Amino acid sequence: MIRTAPIFSDSMVLQKGKNISVFGTGADAETVTVTLGGDTAVAKVRGGEWLAVLPAREEYGEGLEMTVTGEGYSRTFRDIAIGEVWLAGGQSNMEYELRSCTTGEEHLAHDKPEVRFYYTPKIVRGEPDYEAKMQNTGWSRFEGESPRYWSAVGYIFAKELSERLGCTVGVIGCNWGGTKACHWMSEESLCADSDMRHDYDAYMKNIEGKTEEQLTAEWREYEDYNNEWEKRKGEYYANTPDPSWDECLKVCGECRYPGPLLPLNPMRPMSLYESMVKRVCPYTLAGFLYYQGESDDSDPEPYYKLLRGLIDLWRTDWGDSELPFLIVQLPMHLYSGDTDRKNWCIIREAQDKAYRTIRNTGLAVAIDCGEENEIHPHDKEQVAHRLCEQALYVAYGDKNESYNAPMFGSAIMRGDTAEIKVKTSSPLGRRCRYSGFELAGEDGIYKPAECHIDRNVIYVKSAEVSAPQHVRYLWTNYAADIPIYNAAGLPLAPFRA
Repeated sequence: MIRTAPIFSDSMVLQKGKNISVFGTGADAETVTVTLGGDTAVAKVRGGEWLAVLPAREEYGEGLEMTVTGEGYSRTFRDIAIGEVWLAGGQSNMEYELRSCTTGEEHLAHDKPEVRFYYTPKIVRGEPDYEAKMQNTGWSRFEGESPRYWSAVGYIFAKELSERLGCTVGVIGCNWGGTKACHWMSEESLCADSDMRHDYDAYMKNIEGKTEEQLTAEWREYEDYNNEWEKRKGEYYANTPDPSWDECLKVCGECRYPGPLLPLNPMRPMSLYESMVKRVCPYTLAGFLYYQGESDDSDPEPYYKLLRGLIDLWRTDWGDSELPFLIVQLPMHLYSGDTDRKNWCIIREAQDKAYRTIRNTGLAVAIDCGEENEIHPHDKEQVAHRLCEQALYVAYGDKNESYNAPMFGSAIMRGDTAEIKVKTSSPLGRRCRYSGFELAGEDGIYKPAECHIDRNVIYVKSAEVSAPQHVRYLWTNYAADIPIYNAAGLPLAPFRA
């Protein structure tokens, strides 16, 4: 029997200016007819799936209806808008809900936006109720309780974009807290490079030789343990005046999260690509928003290859090798007492490199948007605003250079001074005594340095380094002060050279 993919529902937003993909499942050789206004597309079911492609709509609009018919099936979708559609992917900072952010209650109380939202259900393929939960979803408007649980970054981005373009903006939330890049990638993409295979190989080794029954039983045993552990943890934190993590482990026992690498574990390679991404692909999009990287900090070196592979994979799946992909560069973060291992620096550098080397990408520099002791910054306004301006620049042809943060251009060592040229739309200025700079000589040992700024050139010196060979800026997981901004109010992105 013909079935339309769950992402198609009343109140959905369809992308303006591109052919519109409509898809679903059915029995092989069945015929499907899709009608939108005066446009009709016909498709055959092959391999249990069908894809009909409607011609592009060149004007924004609302109040449309779309009908899908097949053998023994007819469904009409109403209240459809033609607008801009963005997929908001990543981990918990993209998932972070509007109700929890600093300005969330104000938005919920006063906004009347032309924004609609679809949340891809967070459930792993193979769970008994997977299909039912996937079907029990749909697009929602900004009304009732639903917006409280929308992605704060996704919503605030969409609200501003809607106001800038004068249209309805739809956001597809496709995110899950605590996830690595490899969770959002396919087996083929992870196996394309030996540097990306570590988690994949560990997963394959763990399931080798086990039956489906054994794998399921092992996962259920973990779930039972973890549910009980979470109860003990909750009681410990609720009843302990001065709790600590180490003491919690002594009282509650071993924390086994995120559990063994098994097919039903969402925190295993490929899991969310198979369970979530593939369920909304190839819904026609304007582009992707991506806020992720925190969970890759335990092994940051391969992150550039992983991010590049993920971008290539998603673009290939959507059939557009230049589909805009906007990246949030990780902000400052460190928990008190933790060692600064510079691992977030490597992730930020990989995100910067992806932006510089992959066409039609944007980088929302968010180095000043972090909080010490809080991996989930509460204020999402700046991140969303900078993503919106990157969207205008990359996807909508508004080449206003003030949308781009100042970034490293080149470095020349002249005697005892590093001369840094910065790419910026406006002059640079310093906001605090901390310079953020360090220099190193041939020994590679970095020492604090001072700087002098002349418009877009920064001169860096250190009394401890007479012949500098290396320079870096904000090469730290966390700094309380961000020293250098341009006149447009955007922070200089961290770098090393």
